[in-house]
Amino acid sequence: PMDLFESVQKKMETNQKAPARHKAEDDYILTTKLKCGKCGAFMIGDSGTSRTGAVHRYYKCINAKKRKTCDKKAVKKNWIEDIVIQYTLKVIMDDELIDTIAVNILDMLSQENTKIPQLQAKLKEVNGYIDNLLDAIQQGLFNASAKKRLDELEQTKAEIETAIYSEQLQKPEITKAHISFFITKFRKMNVNDLASRKQLIDSFVNSVYLYDDKIVFSFNYKDGTKELTLDELNEELSSDLECLTPPRRSK
Repeated sequence: PMDLFESVQKKMETNQKAPARHKAEDDYILTTKLKCGKCGAFMIGDSGTSRTGAVHRYYKCINAKKRKTCDKKAVKKNWIEDIVIQYTLKVIMDDELIDTIAVNILDMLSQENTKIPQLQAKLKEVNGYIDNLLDAIQQGLFNASAKKRLDELEQTKAEIETAIYSEQLQKPEITKAHISFFITKFRKMNVNDLASRKQLIDSFVNSVYLYDDKIVFSFNYKDGTKELTLDELNEELSSDLECLTPPRRSK
């Protein structure tokens, strides 16, 4: 649909303008998501080359980088991205949580589309009129006026049904099973695939505040804020991560 197409175009344009989104042939997937715990500013992609020619990639507070008004240390790109990916995957392993999210999404979708419920109510009303008129005809009260009224009601019914089908085509019905399937498919994602990592972050993560000793995750569902110290994360996450101790700042 044209409205969906235009919405996607605007989203793509926004992504293209996001700072450092496609910096140095590598995507910083937490751009616009990762924020400095000290000053609240965005942490953006940064990179540097060592004497050996190796390229090192970081996220750095924009106030620390450009305005020198914050002393938040830069952190390695892979380190923080892996933490967010691993913790998000851990969150969506909770079946009860997935069920709650699915129910909430269905409630939201039902509230968004008010046309279909209104049309269905009108259809029920028209069917009632038709049933009453048919009962009257069966009792022998058939005349030209009743026939005309019945034809009008049948025409109205057909128009309402067409309108309902049209609305449903524009916005296909989504079930709880559809939503649960979409969420749980991430459980089997390839954690090294860039496209999958992006989709996971964009689908579930609202923001991540990075402090020196803790991280505050804000996910895209009600009561989705989680605050954990690095020690707590170290206990919760798998051994896939090299180390949760923040890497030292490189010059």
